[in-house]
Amino acid sequence: MSIKNKQLNTPYYSLQYRIIGQGQPVFLVHGYGEDSRIWNNQIETLSAFCQLIVLDLPGSGQSVITAKGAAEWLPELSMEDLAECIHEIVHAEDLAPAIVLGHSMGGYIALSFARHYPNHLKALGLVHSTAFADSEEKKSVRLKSMEFIRENGGHALFKTTMVNLFGEAFRSSNPASVQELVEATKAFDPQVLIAYTRAMMQRPDQSDLLKYLRQPVLFIAGPEDIAAPLTDLEQQATIPNKSYLKVMEGVGHMGMLEAPDEMNRHLSGFIQLFI
Repeated sequence: MSIKNKQLNTPYYSLQYRIIGQGQPVFLVHGYGEDSRIWNNQIETLSAFCQLIVLDLPGSGQSVITAKGAAEWLPELSMEDLAECIHEIVHAEDLAPAIVLGHSMGGYIALSFARHYPNHLKALGLVHSTAFADSEEKKSVRLKSMEFIRENGGHALFKTTMVNLFGEAFRSSNPASVQELVEATKAFDPQVLIAYTRAMMQRPDQSDLLKYLRQPVLFIAGPEDIAAPLTDLEQQATIPNKSYLKVMEGVGHMGMLEAPDEMNRHLSGFIQLFI
């Protein structure tokens, strides 16, 4: 398995990403409160037949936001700004149209990329993610989260919320794995998390995009997912011209960790449609 560690510098951030394997380009885009390591259980399986591009979003993992970025870019952060990270890598690496798979917030970013750069997109995957905008109730929760992070830091928030992202069976049998993910959130700058939260809250509804998108769309859902409810994804899966809905029984919002073998089967099957 060939791994290339790459860095792309802009005035606003230093973007770190890995290129693993060869063949059809496939982006794995992590979600909120995560970094690229969330995909570790998928890399060996998927890189056997495609070229993975696994990035840390600015302010996550090894991707550092510059002083200029903190002053000028972060306060107005949008999903479009984060989608531009994918676009920059596409150009830097001269990639053919890519499959873009995004988890949670990473799905919102993938949708934005699909809207603005359809010519660079081969297929789209929403992994425990939704094309719907936040409801008013959800926006209220986000505002409270931002204030809590401002006063207490991100780790304090994740200590109480992250456990609820897992299905009941995994929560009970793998408390150490949940705790490891919670501990990793100590690395986040509160201002980054606040900017991410605001960007998610302000993102537009993208369900109209699903109607007109020419490329196939994969939806992966967990019946115990409180962040991207199965009922929402069942509804959205009827919109695209060509879509695939995979339901992971007994799983919450974190199928990459909760049922990695099943997740790998679903992602592999989708990617191999385009090889």
